Amino acid sequence: MKGRNSGNLSNPCLTMHQPWASLLVYGIKRIEGRSWSAPLRGRLWIHAANKVPEDSTIKAMEDFYREVYALDGITDLKFPEHYPVSRLLGCVEVVGCVHGDELKSWDKVPEGVRLEAQTDFCWLCEQPQKLLIPFEMRGYQRVYNLEKKIFEAAVRGLIHVKCPLPVKFQLPDPRDPFSLKPGSVSSRSPETKGSGSEVEKSSKLDAVIAGARAAATQFSKKYQDPQTSIHDNTSNFGKAGKSRTDEAQSTNFRQDEVPRANIEEQTSSYHTQSKALFTQPQQQNGAPSKIFAAALKGLRPT
Repeated sequence: MKGRNSGNLSNPCLTMHQPWASLLVYGIKRIEGRSWSAPLRGRLWIHAANKVPEDSTIKAMEDFYREVYALDGITDLKFPEHYPVSRLLGCVEVVGCVHGDELKSWDKVPEGVRLEAQTDFCWLCEQPQKLLIPFEMRGYQRVYNLEKKIFEAAVRGLIHVKCPLPVKFQLPDPRDPFSLKPGSVSSRSPETKGSGSEVEKSSKLDAVIAGARAAATQFSKKYQDPQTSIHDNTSNFGKAGKSRTDEAQSTNFRQDEVPRANIEEQTSSYHTQSKALFTQPQQQNGAPSKIFAAALKGLRPT
């Protein structure tokens, strides 16, 4: 039987720590930093690990993105109200993967996106969608296949996210979805107004970058789970290169342990009730999330 991390990734999923997971699904985070190249193109499901983020970590990352978006004239960012853990949150489309140095110098993307390039490899993400009802499941190492029952249930509950600044990463060859790969983007520095070719950073921006680095580093030291987003986000705001946990497999990896019976019960309920919901005409005008939540009482939503 093929393993979860085999090459047959029909419904690929990635477990990430909060707040990075929700920031990606909400379209605020456009780049997923890793020390290894993206093994896929297309839909990638995002699952939040079971580590509850500290308020200081959330504040550091939100402050970072406020300043990043301010560079491109966006000053009214709306962050998630909650950062749920041990939940499947939604998905994004991975359209490419380039080296960090390539992204930093790519003049075809906004300045803020270039500031997210702090790792060896940058996964370029578009078209985020979130689940109306994030539901409980466990996660695994690296990129793994989402269970069929979970996929069938989740795909019915997706809604598109309105990104604060939608970014379209241009493919070198539109006919080849893998053409946007490491080495495919010119490494020349982008032209900027004023003196020098580097993106000018205010002292406030420098401060929030330092804060984001510190938050990621502290989180990494506190939780030593291998192959999860925090380690790569640590290098996102620090030195590039592989972390120890990228090179060593731990036998103590216990990510979001939800009994399998509970998962099957939830997904079965989710699938059955969501099918009924979407086959009935909606006669109410109002928040679809409330209607959806009422139809999915069998789940344990956040």
